[in-house]
Amino acid sequence: MSDSAVPLGDSRPVWDLYSEQVRRSSASDGLSDVVVSPQFVRWSARGEYGWSEIAWTDVDETNADQVITEQVSHFSSIGRSFMWRIYEHDLPRDLGTRLHNAGFTHIGTSELMIAEVGDLLAPEELPEGVSFLQADDEQLIRRLIEVHESVFRSDQSKLGGMLRAQQSVASTLNEFVVAMADGRPVASSRVQFFPDSEFAGLWGGSTLPEWRGRGLYSAMVAHRARIAAARGYNYVYVVASDESRPILEGLSFRSFGPISSFEWQPARTLQ
Repeated sequence: MSDSAVPLGDSRPVWDLYSEQVRRSSASDGLSDVVVSPQFVRWSARGEYGWSEIAWTDVDETNADQVITEQVSHFSSIGRSFMWRIYEHDLPRDLGTRLHNAGFTHIGTSELMIAEVGDLLAPEELPEGVSFLQADDEQLIRRLIEVHESVFRSDQSKLGGMLRAQQSVASTLNEFVVAMADGRPVASSRVQFFPDSEFAGLWGGSTLPEWRGRGLYSAMVAHRARIAAARGYNYVYVVASDESRPILEGLSFRSFGPISSFEWQPARTLQ
């Protein structure tokens, strides 16, 4: 990690750093195999809780279809679905159309938001009676999942299994933050650290509906920025939804363009 961050005003150098240190990184979550080639970086899950994604590509009109076909062939051979995210600077410009023609489904668009850690270290302002718990243990994972299930009204056991599995093989990868009030979790989030990077990832910020609008999301961002600062990271990034983007913009985050997410799934065999 460098001693000083490139200012966010220099957007292209910061983008290049992010692309090199996050998208092109060969560091794994301990549950996935990472293959780095001149044309792509591919994550392949080893088991139930690993992650499968094409994290980065360097292709153009002459070879994009060939690389797409190679990735589909790889994941088809191991029977796994995988993600392919297209960032603003990715080429060719019709990559999304090419993925669609290859059988991918567009599942949503988000925004890459990046901030300098030093801009996020204002004192946390928590509602009365709320405190933060920070740890990486089983109990906090359970509380984090409890919030997620209440917010999204769906079974989040797979996320819980993934986080537990990551902790068992890469104990320094994640730290979890849960906001507690009256002995129950009311908001939760996590921060993810990969080695040899200046960028920490902020993930999973969720707040119970009755606790929204009280500054918990912003306070969790500031708290996690302090964790990142303590580890020597210069930046934090968020793959932001439409709901979180306005809050992040008010917290000195800058947009680095849209991310279009595509998914490919292997054909299901009828029994």
